[in-house]
Amino acid sequence: MFTHGEPRVVADSITVLSGSPLKHRERIEAAAAGKDVWVVGGGDLAAQCATDGMLDEIIVSTAPVTLGAGRPLFTRPFNLELVALERNQAFACARYRVVGPRPAG
Repeated sequence: MFTHGEPRVVADSITVLSGSPLKHRERIEAAAAGKDVWVVGGGDLAAQCATDGMLDEIIVSTAPVTLGAGRPLFTRPFNLELVALERNQAFACARYRVVGPRPAG
């Protein structure tokens, strides 16, 4: 877990970190012991992980609401490839492969 506040241990299996995800990459991968890592957070955290090559795919669950003008998923432009689309009750669940940063212009 990442925070803008102070790092701390919440439980035996949960440590709250701060700073760049890349700074903690070795620690995160060691804790995962060869398994996948699930990153939950906002678009900025996901964009940091993607920029640093730490994000292979994203899963987005969407429920219908009125969003007005809407918000970008990432805080930086990225190319994504839709891999799967499923339904979970009222949610549309889309799985995307992270292709890479979108070139400027």
